[in-house]
Amino acid sequence: MTVMHSTAVTAADSDAVPAPVDACSAPPRRHPRPDGQDRYTISEVVAFTGLSAHTLRWYERIGLMSHIDRSHTGQRRYCNRDLDWLDLVGKLRLTGMPVADMVRYAELVRAGENTYGERHALLEATRHDVVARIAELQDTLAVLDRKISFYADGRRHDLEGESAR
Repeated sequence: MTVMHSTAVTAADSDAVPAPVDACSAPPRRHPRPDGQDRYTISEVVAFTGLSAHTLRWYERIGLMSHIDRSHTGQRRYCNRDLDWLDLVGKLRLTGMPVADMVRYAELVRAGENTYGERHALLEATRHDVVARIAELQDTLAVLDRKISFYADGRRHDLEGESAR
């Protein structure tokens, strides 16, 4: 997981440099797709998402993906909405959400608006877990920084001949 910091842009800078975008609050990044196209083969979806064909078929089998349309020859045909869903699933995976919870979330989405409360609760619980993991990672980073600083200082002393161990 990557934690990003954004910097403020002053009014003087705003003409030359666009303001940074908070990736956490921005809408999901759309996959690069040909203009006007809304039907994709499984191999095209593999190229767009980096997921394997096996994973895509597994997602469909376990109910993480809703029904995928088929061509007249039986080949899967994904649409832009499917790619957007896969982008969300990828984000949920990054949170560490268990697959069973992702499948439950997918079921709730398919069940309609009357499940907003359950979806909200599931996402809130996941958010709580992510915040706790971020705090744990920040603590771990602080330990690493202290150790790196210690060894950097120790190496300087060794180079000066003050400490030979």
